[in-house]
Amino acid sequence: MSKMQFKLNGAGVRELMQSGEMVSVLESYADEIAARAGGGYNVHIGPTRANVSVVAETEEAAQDNYENNTLLKAVR
Repeated sequence: MSKMQFKLNGAGVRELMQSGEMVSVLESYADEIAARAGGGYNVHIGPTRANVSVVAETEEAAQDNYENNTLLKAVR
């Protein structure tokens, strides 16, 4: 077997993780999760790099998530 070497291009990864395309991909996944979780859950997009989160915005959604792990179950 040959030994394959892999060198990560740090500048390329940084550029990818800050790109609008990556944000749109992550946002589409987060939108699907929020839709599966039901009402009261919204998507928040990070300001400086590609990161998104789904959070319970209403008290009812927060209670539902606490009792049923709704967000965890919505991530398939």
